[in-house]
Amino acid sequence: MFRILFFLIIVVSAVEIALFVWLGNVFNVWFVLFGIILTGLLGALLAKQQGLGTMNRARLELSRGRAPAEEILDGLAILIGSVLLFTPGFVTDTIGFLLLIPQTRKPVKLYIKKVLLEKIRNGSIKVFRHY
Repeated sequence: MFRILFFLIIVVSAVEIALFVWLGNVFNVWFVLFGIILTGLLGALLAKQQGLGTMNRARLELSRGRAPAEEILDGLAILIGSVLLFTPGFVTDTIGFLLLIPQTRKPVKLYIKKVLLEKIRNGSIKVFRHY
């Protein structure tokens, strides 16, 4: 897992640098800097809005006596999306925005659920219920 993560970090960094250089040549450096700052600000606002909404839905679920499972997955996706948005780069910003928008976050949540259910079935993850 570490090797895959390390490889992804190297590849994404190289792609980001290449994109910065290419956009800097096509437009100019100020365009690239403005884009980085703008996506960071918009991302921060969207992350705050989505995060607060998810927290409020989680509180509502808890007050009804239900586990906030969907909200936990939403919160995880919002956290990862926020971190990606604070990382300078247009590729990471795009992925970050996709994780912050509820409609585009849904396929990621479905994938995470599928992986978790498979790990529960094969015994990699054990679930203990407290009544």
